[in-house]
Amino acid sequence: MEKSDLKGSMKWTRRVERALGLIVLIVLSFLFAIPFFITLGDSLKTFYEIYKVPRVWIPNPPRFSNYVEIFRVLPFHIFIINTFIITGLALFGMVLSSCLVGYSFARLRWPFRDFLFVVLLSTIMLPGQVTMIPIFILFNKIGWVNTWLPLIVPAYFGGGVFNIFLMRQFFKTIPTALEDAARIDGCSTWRIFLTIMVPLSKPAVATICVLSFIGIWNNFEGPLIYLNDYVKYPISMGIYMFKSAEAMFANYIMAASLVAVIPVIIIFFSAQQYFVKGIVLTGIKE
Repeated sequence: MEKSDLKGSMKWTRRVERALGLIVLIVLSFLFAIPFFITLGDSLKTFYEIYKVPRVWIPNPPRFSNYVEIFRVLPFHIFIINTFIITGLALFGMVLSSCLVGYSFARLRWPFRDFLFVVLLSTIMLPGQVTMIPIFILFNKIGWVNTWLPLIVPAYFGGGVFNIFLMRQFFKTIPTALEDAARIDGCSTWRIFLTIMVPLSKPAVATICVLSFIGIWNNFEGPLIYLNDYVKYPISMGIYMFKSAEAMFANYIMAASLVAVIPVIIIFFSAQQYFVKGIVLTGIKE
C-alpha cells in the first residue's frame, strides 16, 4: 500500500472515530437531559395534570404563571436572598481556610505535619451522621440553633477535607523556585502566600468555588436540623414547604427547583474553564 493511500485511510479512520464519539456524546447528553425536560414540563402543568393518568407529557397549554405563583404562595424571594447570604459567607470562609490549610500542609515545615495530614484524610471515611448529634448538642449549648451560624462558621475551620487536599496537591505543583526567589527578595510567608501562591492557584480555587457553591446552595440537611423559623430558610427548605400535609404541589416544586438551579448553572459555566483546568492539573508533581 502506498503512503498516500495509508495516510488517506488513517484520516478516514480518525474521522469515523470522531463521528462515532460525537454520536455517543449526543446520545448520552440527551439521556442525561431527560430529567431536566421532565422537570420543565411538569413545572408548566396544572395540579390536576401532574397526577393525571395516563401521564401528560406536554402541558396544554403551558402554565407559565406557576413561576409567578411560587412567589405569591410563599415568600420565595426571601428564601433566595437568605440562600445568597448563607452561600456567600460560607463560600468565602471555605475558600480562605482551605487555601491557608492547604498551603500549610504543602509548603510549611512543622512537627507531625505528614502524620496529621494522614489523620485528616482518614476523616473522609467518617460518615457525617456519626458526628451529627454531638455537633447539634454543641451548637445548642452555645445558642446557635435557629441561626445561620451553624451553616456558616464551620466553613472557616478548614473548609473541608477534600478542599484542603485539592489545594495541597495544587500548591505542590507550583515550582519552589518562585518561592525561593521571593524569599531572597525579602518577602514574608504571608506575602508569598497572598501575592504568588494564591494568584497562581486560580484553577484550584475556581474548582473549590464551583463544587462548594453547589454543595452549600443545595444543602438541605443543615437547615432542616438547625433552623426553625421559616423566614430564615434557604431555598432548599423553601422548596420543601410546597409539600403540605394535604397534598404535594409537584408543579410548584418543579418550578421552584428550576428557579433554584439557575445560579448553579451560571456559576458552573462561568468558571468551567478554570474548573476543568483545576481538575486536570491537581496531582501533577513538579
